Amino acid sequence: MTEPSEIVVIKFGGSVLADQASIAKAASFVKEERSMGLGVVVVVSALKGVTDSLLSLSKMLNPDAPADLLDEVLSEGERQSARLFAASLAAYGIEAEVVDPSSSFWPIITDDLHQDANPILEETRKMTINLILPMIRKGAVPVICGFLGRTEDGHVTTLGRGGSDTTAVLMGSCLEAKEVVLVKDVDGVFSSDPAKVGNPQIIESLDREEADLLARGGAKFLHSKALRYQAPGMAIRVTGLDKLKSGTVIRGERRDLHVELLPLRVSMLTVVGWETKADSIVALHSAVSGAGGTLLALSLEPKSALLYVGDGEGSLKAVHDLVVERRIGKAVSCFDGLSMIAVKGGDLETTPGLIQQVAKPLAEARINIYGIVTISSSIRVFVMGAEAVKAARMIEVALRVNGS
Repeated sequence: MTEPSEIVVIKFGGSVLADQASIAKAASFVKEERSMGLGVVVVVSALKGVTDSLLSLSKMLNPDAPADLLDEVLSEGERQSARLFAASLAAYGIEAEVVDPSSSFWPIITDDLHQDANPILEETRKMTINLILPMIRKGAVPVICGFLGRTEDGHVTTLGRGGSDTTAVLMGSCLEAKEVVLVKDVDGVFSSDPAKVGNPQIIESLDREEADLLARGGAKFLHSKALRYQAPGMAIRVTGLDKLKSGTVIRGERRDLHVELLPLRVSMLTVVGWETKADSIVALHSAVSGAGGTLLALSLEPKSALLYVGDGEGSLKAVHDLVVERRIGKAVSCFDGLSMIAVKGGDLETTPGLIQQVAKPLAEARINIYGIVTISSSIRVFVMGAEAVKAARMIEVALRVNGS
């Protein structure tokens, strides 16, 4: 085989590596991809049920087993799976290299947070380029144990929930792969959980932010930790073993933590005597939109609803008319002249004390916060418009000083 011009990383989840037939089918797909001139890296999870069995047995033997020992035990599932998959590739005449934490060419170096370790990105990239890329160039298929890592002093770690997905996306980024294919027990990402709704539809594409929000909201197709390592221009495809050429494609890139001051005039509307009902929330949103405003954030309390509305000078009248006509509250007040500062980025969920870092400098400068709303992908802070530029600069400085 000539040196491949492009690389694809294919991860096979344990739920699809259930028996001889499924492993053989997965290996056949690898052969097909190689026949198209692609360099292929395989990442495997433990076979179906193995990790749960190992964990259950460990807990029965010792409920207080140390985390580092549990990582050693759990790693056996992926080690076994990698060897079986390599054997299946060999049956197709494909040279395969088993890559596990005990091998001299193991690439994934992590911190020592056992059970939920974090890759040390630059060290992992260096090891991947030096050890894994030469295998691909000579025509071999690295079969890498997913879910696992190794500390700088040689101890085995595990990457936490969805760890094999993290391994695959990480390897794809380090190798500048054109695509990472995550083969699961579903044919793609559905519009909602098929076990909970009727007529769910497969989504053809998601941008990275949409995928991240879904994952953080409880969707099981991909853990958000894996998305941290998606490189610009690299696609992630979620698909099933029966439809390997289709599925849901995730595109986009992770953005570093940054501060934005939105160029909108913001009003804070407070509805008191509020009774929380789904149709009332929809009606409020429609009233704001109909008046030309943008609902930036909504905060609900037992007896009130706070709406932060951008460029919505006509929103007070619209919301008041709705409250009077629909009797969804008793009265509405409006506070104008605010601005919104947004803190966004891929590091948001991994930065402890971030809200304090944002709020503390404003408090010290006696800048009042009229609202602070947090979701997984952003922190939204509302201050007086006249103080907004100063406040945004202070937040930027505080995050930079604290290394965020």
